[in-house]
Amino acid sequence: MSWKYKANATLEGLTGYTLTRAGRVTKAPPKPAPPKPAPELVRLPGDEVRPPVDPVHDRLLRRPVFLLSSVRSGSTLLRVMLNTHSRIHSPIETHFRRMTVGLPTDPVRQAMELLGHTHSDLEHLVWDRMLHRELSRSGKPVLVEKTPSNVFAWRRLATCWPDARFIFLLRHPMSIVQSWHEADPEKRPMEEAVPRTLSYMTYLQEARTHLEGATIRYEDLVAEPEAELRRLCAFLEVEWEPSMLNYGEKDHGGFVKGVGDWRDKIRSGTVVAGRPLPSGDELPPELREICMLWDYR
Repeated sequence: MSWKYKANATLEGLTGYTLTRAGRVTKAPPKPAPPKPAPELVRLPGDEVRPPVDPVHDRLLRRPVFLLSSVRSGSTLLRVMLNTHSRIHSPIETHFRRMTVGLPTDPVRQAMELLGHTHSDLEHLVWDRMLHRELSRSGKPVLVEKTPSNVFAWRRLATCWPDARFIFLLRHPMSIVQSWHEADPEKRPMEEAVPRTLSYMTYLQEARTHLEGATIRYEDLVAEPEAELRRLCAFLEVEWEPSMLNYGEKDHGGFVKGVGDWRDKIRSGTVVAGRPLPSGDELPPELREICMLWDYR
């Protein structure tokens, strides 16, 4: 690195000026300002996540059920088994919480503030309307939504729908790690598998600590599906239906990457035995606490 480059870098950093070839000091060109966010992405000031102002009229969806789990926990299997029931609609992962509301002009932002709506209020109305339409279109009375990233927003779900019900799906943490890696070995190296999946598990445990609901283990579901589904039906206040064991006989939407499991096991249409539980020697130190909390010893 030349003395002149060093001098210019230091001079510009301290004063905003640089040395020219003739030794003169000139003003450095101003650095461009960071781009402003698009108007439709600007949130209303003082945004607050709060329950429905008028629960009777603000929500169309009644007592929705959210299946909270980590990725690679068997949530697609449980979804399609529940969706086979004549009274339960469990669609593909909707990712509804990523839907937002654009308020691109000052007048519309001013109007919403004067009407007493926070940005989150408006998003909640959109979420509720979309999920209610999905349920109405199915002709069934009970909605079970299962997007795994919902674990990161469990507080907001419980705030948006105060009457929501929750199912917590657990799986051995090391099995989750291995399954996440195996789903796409090149793009999901093992060194990333533990921190990426542990974040889901941590938030799931947090939700279990603060919310009431039914807990089910993937290992129990594949070992004794009838017993576990009977228990869930009782929790959801619907009658047990034997057809739930034959989910492959129904159409459950596409098994497509990004909106659920897509691999051959789920496409088989039958419940496949789970992998053997890993030994203690295979367990990374980072997973020991969550294994203890979930009773995988």
